Amino acid sequence: MKLCFKGDTSGLAAGIEELADDLGISVAADGIEIETIVSDDGTLEASYRNGQGLIRYKEPIHFYRALGLWVQHKRERNGSGFQRIETPRFETNGAMVDVSRNAVLTVDTVKRMLRAMALMGLNRFMLYTEDTFTVERYPYFGYMRGRYTPDELRECDRYAARLGIEIVPCIQTLAHLTEALKWNYAAELRDTSDILLAGSDTTYDFIREMIGSIHACLGSKTIHIGMDEAHQLGLGRYLEQNGYRKRFNIMNGHLRKVIDICGEFGLRPMIWSDMYFRLASKTGGYYDREAVVPEDVIAAMPASVQFVYWDYYHGDESFYREFIGKHKAFGSMPVFAGGVWTWGSVAPNYGKTFITTEAALRACKAEGVRDVFATMWGDNGAETSVCAGLAGLQLFAEHGYADEVERDELQRRFRLCTGAELDDFLSLNAFDETPGVAEGNMHESNPSKFLLWQDVLIGLYDANVVPYPMAEHYTALAATMAAAAARGGVWQGMFAFYAQLAQVLAKKCDAGIRLKAAYDRGDRAKLGELAEELRTIGAEVDRLRKLHRANWFAENKPFGWEVIDIRYGGLSARLETARQRVADYLNGSAARIEELEEERLYYDAPWVMPAGALGR
Repeated sequence: MKLCFKGDTSGLAAGIEELADDLGISVAADGIEIETIVSDDGTLEASYRNGQGLIRYKEPIHFYRALGLWVQHKRERNGSGFQRIETPRFETNGAMVDVSRNAVLTVDTVKRMLRAMALMGLNRFMLYTEDTFTVERYPYFGYMRGRYTPDELRECDRYAARLGIEIVPCIQTLAHLTEALKWNYAAELRDTSDILLAGSDTTYDFIREMIGSIHACLGSKTIHIGMDEAHQLGLGRYLEQNGYRKRFNIMNGHLRKVIDICGEFGLRPMIWSDMYFRLASKTGGYYDREAVVPEDVIAAMPASVQFVYWDYYHGDESFYREFIGKHKAFGSMPVFAGGVWTWGSVAPNYGKTFITTEAALRACKAEGVRDVFATMWGDNGAETSVCAGLAGLQLFAEHGYADEVERDELQRRFRLCTGAELDDFLSLNAFDETPGVAEGNMHESNPSKFLLWQDVLIGLYDANVVPYPMAEHYTALAATMAAAAARGGVWQGMFAFYAQLAQVLAKKCDAGIRLKAAYDRGDRAKLGELAEELRTIGAEVDRLRKLHRANWFAENKPFGWEVIDIRYGGLSARLETARQRVADYLNGSAARIEELEEERLYYDAPWVMPAGALGR
């Protein structure tokens, strides 16, 4: 499709050029004329009448969303006229992507996400970097972790600016610094293994270097300085040096120091709000409805910081409204951070993502929250590609321009913005919303993860899954994933991996159950068959590893893959050992297989979920 833009597009031409291939358009003098007008009422419009196009926009990001809408409707309407007018519900809306837990996105992957976000109409991109950026004075900071170079961050920043997107640096200045603090250089910086020593000049010199380094690469005047989940604040070396002090006072004092450093660079900071609520709670919980932050603590909280209310868990709009109200009591409107559940398993949890996002963003709009973003964490190794969560990001985007989001419209927008089918992405939810898991998977069950990695001889989760037809479930899912892969395009590799994952799970999910059953009844012939099946599963696991590796290297830096490689290596080794143990028993060199003689108990550890959720 050839387009010709009329009006002042001088600040938009570079972005149009970047998006042209994704949209399947070109700019030409003989193309369809589209008049571009800056909106005087804050709305955006994409329309076409009598052979003439129109795009109205307030900010550059609204232009790129409107451009996508224009192309989408032009194709859907087969040449007939259309008019789409939208009012942005938020001033900022975007994504925070975790690049601190093994997976560090390549610059090309960041650019791909930025292009999709521009078409979605999302104008903030936050790279969550605990130690994955360069601080020249501290060469061990981010050592062998795939940290970004200054040039890489500047390249991302320039690219984002062309698309009307602000990259906001997101670092940690109190806790979540285990990787950064594990080296000897950090001995004087530690309170505990993951928390900085508050009140120390050495600590603030270190923080100044961090902030200065990231600010030199990214042009945003906003910075997220973390400060969440510092559960042991003041209870390590701080306690030894200073004795016990009120942790509210430690928190406020440290925050003021860091804010002053931000001020040196002309930066406005935001922090996670949870520590204030945790310290006010008798149980240390963030979402404790009985917790009351004391008035004197609120009075001492710096006024120049934005507080970020993060909540990925609740399905009740009223809960979010209540906690937004608690944040308003701090004297300012909070930023809200929801979650696209890319963490905790090998596939995204779209059930919980959609339930929580719908409730949360309705509450934000009702309460007048103006800034929101979706977190995309990579806990426990980033086994799930952040790209697999794009459907959740699309949901966030559509809520930014409408009161309610219709599924059909979401599907059409997703196809335009990503080149993918929404149903294909949402089908990934079935890896963990299996038989035995309640609809929506609000308990975050992750059978695809524990069934993949658990040992077939030990079978810690066997008792949890034995009542359910898991093999049949994953066999059907393998066909669904294969069909998605067959559609080709840029997502073919991702769905090929998931098709193979479903194949492996279909064979492995009950292999240990069947081994024990054959052993218990003394069925030596069946044990021999199962030993050969373990050989086949081992080969299928190796194929899965190679597909996973190909996707990883297509999206991420190589650092961090070694962790996943070792997991696959351990799985393969244990499958081989299981096969050998059975062989030794069958040939008489082992009188027993002691692992198979142990009773299988329901997995009942601190992270187990309620009955009906399979366990986590």
